[in-house]
Amino acid sequence: MAFIQTIPVGDADGDVREMYARQQTRFGYVPNYAKVFSHRPGLMKYWADMQNEIRRHTDRRRFELVTFSAAHALKNSACALAHGKALTEYLSAATVRAIAEGEAPRALSNVDNAIVAFARKAAVDASTVTAADVESLQAVGLSDPEIFDIAAIAAARAFFTKLLDALGTEPDSAYVTMDPSLRTALTVGRPIGQSEVEYLPNIAEALAQ
Repeated sequence: MAFIQTIPVGDADGDVREMYARQQTRFGYVPNYAKVFSHRPGLMKYWADMQNEIRRHTDRRRFELVTFSAAHALKNSACALAHGKALTEYLSAATVRAIAEGEAPRALSNVDNAIVAFARKAAVDASTVTAADVESLQAVGLSDPEIFDIAAIAAARAFFTKLLDALGTEPDSAYVTMDPSLRTALTVGRPIGQSEVEYLPNIAEALAQ
């Protein structure tokens, strides 16, 4: 599940239990990445606050497109699976697979394809981004504030994925239920974990604390 010992779901109390409860409310179970944050639950709150502020300035489709492109380029299976799945609410599974395979699908607009290319480059090695890369986004009609948002989303995902991978966090076993062809395309780093997902009882009580 991870290279470090984490606080078991059944032993969690205080801030950790509340953090587990929030994550379970969102996903239906306590995800592996939340367990890694069990030693610093306050940092998870700061992460959530930053994500909420970033999301406030962009629509969900673009947020998921940038996040998925960055996570996949960074070879983080957990985030690629989560956000690739979320992206299928807006794009076909075939289009998401094509993005994962490095294509520029015709199903995407010129704006989308420019965003994907920039997000990949910014996430993997931002020092290689040039003025021409930014100009390519301006050329398809993106404003400077929108370009900032894209860079912020990609950079934030780099932080999160690198933290998870540095600690050996595995993607949740719940992802085995995904369509096999899509699951294979999105599992680009660590393999999906084998441990059964865990649930925190009485989450309403935990959230009320």
